Amino acid sequence: MGSTRLPGKALAEIEGRTMLARVVERVRRMAGLSEVVVATTLDERDEPIIQECDCIGVSVFRGSENDVLDRHWQVCQAYQADGVVRISSDCPLIDPGVSTRVLEVFLRECADFAANDLKPSYPVGLGTEIMTAAALARAWREAKQPYERQHVAPYIYRHPEYFRLINVAAPSDYSHLRWTVDTPQDLEFVRAVYARLNGSGMFDWQAVLDLLPREPALLELNRNIRQKAIEEC
Repeated sequence: MGSTRLPGKALAEIEGRTMLARVVERVRRMAGLSEVVVATTLDERDEPIIQECDCIGVSVFRGSENDVLDRHWQVCQAYQADGVVRISSDCPLIDPGVSTRVLEVFLRECADFAANDLKPSYPVGLGTEIMTAAALARAWREAKQPYERQHVAPYIYRHPEYFRLINVAAPSDYSHLRWTVDTPQDLEFVRAVYARLNGSGMFDWQAVLDLLPREPALLELNRNIRQKAIEEC
């Protein structure tokens, strides 16, 4: 709820449901997960997050606001998970099929870490990071830089000498497309996409790709928004 560029964005309304609910409903369609957990903070501003999680019936864990790496490690321990799939809550166009593919590659290749944005090719907003509990534990012990703690995985993917890393690429390069929500313009774009695709939330990323040539004005809604670098904590 404490987003600097779009305060309260997690509970922003998208076709009658909150953005958080939209993300959860899409992630729940991903194959191979034993539990979906919303990992939020101890800050009192996030009390509405707890209430929303209760309404949509999803597990919730509270941890550090700024040390997000610690929050992920603590929730991993709490649920005795052997691995963690990390999906950002500001990605209401996350595609369960794409995320499932990343998980399948992660398991098949016996990776320590797999993602579809190590070499970006998917639209920003479909990011899926998967790591073993052991890799997460080592990052938790050894990561020192503020951006390494806030963004969870940089210590892992910037140390290929320690970890087996796998990138999962899109069929073509769509990395210029921005489907995440950090600003009012991003939210306007996502709301427009949902509205044009009947608001059900059941569409996949290909449906969005097919929509954009028919409605090129949608691309102008957030074309000029700059993605922050991970070092910009």
